[in-house]
Amino acid sequence: MATPRMGLAARRLALGYTQERLAELVGVSVGTIGRWERGETKTLTPTVQPRLAKALRLRAVQELLDLLHPQPLVFAVPAAGDVGKTRSSSATASFRQRGDLDRVHAAVPLLRRVLDAFDLPDDGPTRSLKEIGADVARVNEHRLEARYGVLADCLPDLLAELARASQLGDGQQHQQAAALRALAFRAADGIAFKFGYLDLSARLIDLMRQSAAVANDSLLVAAAEYVRTETFFANGDLSTGGRALVRAADQVALSKQDTPNVAATYGSLHMRAAVVAGRIGDSRGAADHLREARRAAQKVREGVYHGTAFGPLSIRIHELAVAAELRDPAGVERASTWHPPSELPAERRSHYYIDLGRAQLDLGRHDDAYVSVEMAREAAPQHTREHPQVKSTVGALLQLRPGNSRVVELAAWAGARAI
Repeated sequence: MATPRMGLAARRLALGYTQERLAELVGVSVGTIGRWERGETKTLTPTVQPRLAKALRLRAVQELLDLLHPQPLVFAVPAAGDVGKTRSSSATASFRQRGDLDRVHAAVPLLRRVLDAFDLPDDGPTRSLKEIGADVARVNEHRLEARYGVLADCLPDLLAELARASQLGDGQQHQQAAALRALAFRAADGIAFKFGYLDLSARLIDLMRQSAAVANDSLLVAAAEYVRTETFFANGDLSTGGRALVRAADQVALSKQDTPNVAATYGSLHMRAAVVAGRIGDSRGAADHLREARRAAQKVREGVYHGTAFGPLSIRIHELAVAAELRDPAGVERASTWHPPSELPAERRSHYYIDLGRAQLDLGRHDDAYVSVEMAREAAPQHTREHPQVKSTVGALLQLRPGNSRVVELAAWAGARAI
């Protein structure tokens, strides 16, 4: 019996393609597309695979094969510090990860539909803002812990209910609903940006900024500027992104309030500005921003503030990120003597190991780079798998060690190609 390829159909819909349009792009008949999606054609010829991968905007043929054949994988994973030893991940975890990817792609058209009609919501049950707020907090926790499949499942219905809630009440209730919208849009951007839906990400960031302004919450406005940096990462205009972060931090400083939330918001903006400065090679600017961030971190405990993890531990993770951006061997060595504790959000921990692996590759420490990517995968598999730096790091390792079975398996998992 044929098994429908739900992931393939979801990917097509997420890109806004009809079967006819996809057939035109690939150069096959509409009936062929239908048979692929219904699972009636078990394999695709090697000549058509690259064309279909390109049409679906996938980074590699292996990513297409994963989409077409979602089956458990077993990969060899060396323990930290012992590359020669291996262990196997569970088939259940591999299958769940593949399912997470399909769930994200399937949710994207639903999210677009909700946003298109946000001011004209369908009728439906609408809970109190307190109850909705608890769910908004949960979806942001899912984002921070890289539970992208669960996040994708929750968001369409939650945003639809927020659309209805935004039509009710007045005054303070409108502001409260706007604040919840801003945080929910941020959670949605957590999958839009990471999975390459950059147009949707930009739209969600604009909606977050608008909602934060309606909420009349200056710290939420600043948090929206923090997230807005993704737009500048995407378009390469990092100098403007850095100026936007500094302006937002200056606005927070003007409040002259000495509270943990203010300190955390101010510090997180400088923390991100340090990475931006590092990426454009401004070592002095990066050092200045890190200094401001450290000063703010002295006033707060490590925690999540308006959706952003900030505190002394987050600063240490960003010190490594800056050193990696600047290709500063001494800075990398200083930062890598520490490892993030398990109580930090999974995305933060995986970011640390992703940056560490990239820096170790630059230093010629290829075995260590491999182990770091595996540590990132252990912390947050889906986040690691979709990260472009992981693909470039593993692709370089594959070029350097094409016959290493562990590297080959990791590259297949990450959809990386030799560079």
